Amino acid sequence: MTQHNSSPLSMIRVDVCVCTYRRPYLAETLRSLAALELPAHVQARIIVADNDAAASARELVASIAPSLPFELVYIHCPASNISLARNACLDAAGGDFLAFVDDDSTVTARWLAALIETAGTTGADAVLGPVQSVYAATAPGWMRRGDFHSTSPVWVDGQIRTGYSGNVLLRRASPYVEGRRFNLSLGKTGGEDTEYFSQLHTAGGRIAYAEDALVLEPVTEDRAQLQWLVKRRFRSGQTHGRLLASQQTGRRSVQIGLAAAKAAYCFAGAGALVAVPHKRNRQALRGIMHAGAISGLLGVREIRLYGDEPAGGRPHAA
Repeated sequence: MTQHNSSPLSMIRVDVCVCTYRRPYLAETLRSLAALELPAHVQARIIVADNDAAASARELVASIAPSLPFELVYIHCPASNISLARNACLDAAGGDFLAFVDDDSTVTARWLAALIETAGTTGADAVLGPVQSVYAATAPGWMRRGDFHSTSPVWVDGQIRTGYSGNVLLRRASPYVEGRRFNLSLGKTGGEDTEYFSQLHTAGGRIAYAEDALVLEPVTEDRAQLQWLVKRRFRSGQTHGRLLASQQTGRRSVQIGLAAAKAAYCFAGAGALVAVPHKRNRQALRGIMHAGAISGLLGVREIRLYGDEPAGGRPHAA
């Protein structure tokens, strides 16, 4: 970790949190954090929350910790529930800020500095950064051309109304962050971060965007499939529909009708774009998301994306 000299400023302490579940790539994540370029007045600490009952990350963390230029804290939270791991990080944090990054990603050198700078200039309660997908040459051409896995905020009427946990900084002293926790009931289905940030915004919290706070996420073979994207988009729609229903904004029947019309429009668009695979699939996936919203509005239980895997199976996306 490179420290740059700067004019005297109050020390800023940041806890960088990584929730992990049976993922050896965690070593690459930690090595990328070791290469962070931070101003002299920023002090970082790393918290790894192991969500595996077998504590599979303990040995890896212990082996790599001596080579890292900052304090590394290991927490075992054995419930295979990502919300539990995120909440354990929130409970263990003691800095001015807390950042989340996923265990299947690597950060760029100025990632954390850019998040902190944006928090300082905007006064925001949460700051999001972009997650840029890195595709293997074996990924389908339509997928690489359309870049279906990268993540960035969605702006609505000039505001960011929700967020994600793969690249975010939280101001711990904010009244909209302090005491707020991730929903344990969503810890196996996903969508816990969408709900967290939606509720933060609804309560009055502000979410900003740091374009230069870049995180890179390799797209693994199991994710480079249309089936994975379909499941992911449908679950995302379910979360959105459930949030709409809980907010009681308008009659549910009207919301369902609107979502159905949007789904039909997207599927019709996909049919019209059949000769252009990346555009066709983008429209189809949007339609599937709106279908998921209908499911959420109707109160259908969200599909389970995360959880225990048999020995040797694929890990979930923590």
